[in-house]
Amino acid sequence: MRALLQRVSEARVDVDGVTAGRIGPGLLILLGVARGDTESDAEQLASKVSQLRIFADAEGKMNRSLLDTSGSALIVSQFTLYGDTRKGRRPSFDLAAPPEEARRLYELFCDRMRAVGVPVETGIFQAMMSVHLVNDGPVTLLVESGRG
Repeated sequence: MRALLQRVSEARVDVDGVTAGRIGPGLLILLGVARGDTESDAEQLASKVSQLRIFADAEGKMNRSLLDTSGSALIVSQFTLYGDTRKGRRPSFDLAAPPEEARRLYELFCDRMRAVGVPVETGIFQAMMSVHLVNDGPVTLLVESGRG
């Protein structure tokens, strides 16, 4: 699994002009699921993301986690994180999990984030979405299960 994290002061996702999810300070998480990812990947990644120290402490150093700051997460499914652009001019998405499997692990990731105490908002799986954000920092990180 891959999670592209963007530290935000606010973010929202709209579907057909209607807001599906909105947060204040926290993380916008674009989440990609690969073929072969497991429940363990979702659990490990949720643990890592919720505890990653990327928010400023009183001295301005990145020393606090999403849990420490009581921040929220807006989690948006993003299969294109597994787009392979090494050959040709059109990305291949062969590495991305099939939709049914991706949905199951995406929902498990969201559930695990909630279980540790992170307020979670989401987009709508497989919908065309407009994502709006105010990047804080900016801070953007790519975290991968098993490797991140």
